Amino acid sequence: METRDRHTPVLLERCIELLAPALQRPGAVLVDATLGMGGHSEAFLERFPDIRLIGLDRDTDALRLAGERLARFGDRVSLVHTVYDGIAEAAASVGYNRVDAILFDLGVSSLQLDESDRGFAYSRDAPLDMRMDQTDGPTAADVIATYPEGALRAIFERYGEEKLAARYARFIVAARDRAPIQRSGELVEVLVAATPAAAQRAGHPAKRVFQALRIEVNEELVAVERAIPAALDLLAVKGRIVVLAYQSLEDRIVKRAFADASASTAPSGLPVELPEHAPKFRLLVKGAELAPEDERERNPRATPVRLRAAERARAA
Repeated sequence: METRDRHTPVLLERCIELLAPALQRPGAVLVDATLGMGGHSEAFLERFPDIRLIGLDRDTDALRLAGERLARFGDRVSLVHTVYDGIAEAAASVGYNRVDAILFDLGVSSLQLDESDRGFAYSRDAPLDMRMDQTDGPTAADVIATYPEGALRAIFERYGEEKLAARYARFIVAARDRAPIQRSGELVEVLVAATPAAAQRAGHPAKRVFQALRIEVNEELVAVERAIPAALDLLAVKGRIVVLAYQSLEDRIVKRAFADASASTAPSGLPVELPEHAPKFRLLVKGAELAPEDERERNPRATPVRLRAAERARAA
């Protein structure tokens, strides 16, 4: 299947609308901090023929596929193998200490969900890998095999917001004592067996556990907590940032970072706000925007998305 046919970019037109004012300057630079298969990037390069793109991804398969897709744009494109919290270093590596626009499309990508041997999807039996960068780090199977029961419970509670976290952790430890849990199907069997019938009617028992394992393996929330402030610091004045988040833990981090950046630092009681205390950023949307109903019907992966956007108002 052609790369462009495997993935429909979420909220593409809205992202273009929000970032367009920052990309109309001559020689504007856009960082796609979560390149994936390059759907968003391709559209921006087509719409704005003078921009330069810096595309980041930790997934070497994604970089390869996006590189093939974007090859026709030649030296307007630079691709960097990195986690998105390395955004400043990635931009500097191709000669930029300020950029005009940044896009984050957080979470697991269509490529990772669709590749059956990656272990991200609880609906397909595969090795329990879940690494976005398959060249580095422990796998989900390693987490399941080595974490104490209390640690498993903690990540299921924190990253999956799973009410049955303690029960699932207990069943996993008992099951791994009998035989290693190395495949997604084996883990799903344990979770289904651990789930009371009433709870199974509320949704698939594995959904939140798989989310928690993916976040733990890839240190996703840690990366987001570092990446958003780094991205805000990288933006030039009048530069813009758009972030798409797909689960509440990520969105809370983005919301907090944007709120801090758009708040005045003036001490309470001052009769006049001094320029150095004025907010560095202004928010471009009220709260978090959702995908419109027609897009959610066309592309179910847009259903949970929360969009936030901001513009740098003044220099640091």
